[in-house]
Amino acid sequence: MSSPSEISSALHAGAAIYNDGQYHDAHDAWESVWLDLDRGPDRDLLQGLIQFTGAIYHGTEKNWDGTSGLASSAQTYLDGLSPTHHGVDLKPIRNYLDALSSAPERIEDTDPPPIRIDDTIVTYDLLSFDAVAIAVQIVCTDTDDALLEQAIQFGKNDRDDGRPTSPFITLVIDLLVRDQPAVVQQRLSEHVRRRRSKVDDVKNLFE
Repeated sequence: MSSPSEISSALHAGAAIYNDGQYHDAHDAWESVWLDLDRGPDRDLLQGLIQFTGAIYHGTEKNWDGTSGLASSAQTYLDGLSPTHHGVDLKPIRNYLDALSSAPERIEDTDPPPIRIDDTIVTYDLLSFDAVAIAVQIVCTDTDDALLEQAIQFGKNDRDDGRPTSPFITLVIDLLVRDQPAVVQQRLSEHVRRRRSKVDDVKNLFE
């Protein structure tokens, strides 16, 4: 069962990915949490958002039946929720779903609404590190998975130890927000290698 903080991190990560125009990828941030939830408002919210972005994706592919079908289904999940469940502003999303379900071709003329949480359009630079850790693994597909997982873990360790300016934290964030991912990845790799060496040295002291 996902905790409220895990749901919040997933919501923000998916919203930032969506607001960056990567509609199809946004659902990956929500899906793993959604699968872990029992039936209820939180699961309905995530299910509705997943189908909302699915409707948009089908619209970009000009699959009008898929667009209207998913839009109608998304409405079913979202309509029973409060207007700002988990802080998500659902009114513009519902209005857009209404339009898509009746006239899916409209997506060619009308940009999807941004996702706002707590009255803010969510962007990568506003994410917590937990949300960054979710988003970066979805968006930065050219980064070595093992390197990224290790860097994220080191970053979380440093954050929990009271070091919010850890290079692991800043560089993982930079992967999302900077224009030179290869340079950032190289620097991240060097920091991971040095930290691993320190960890191994400490282990050897007690062997």
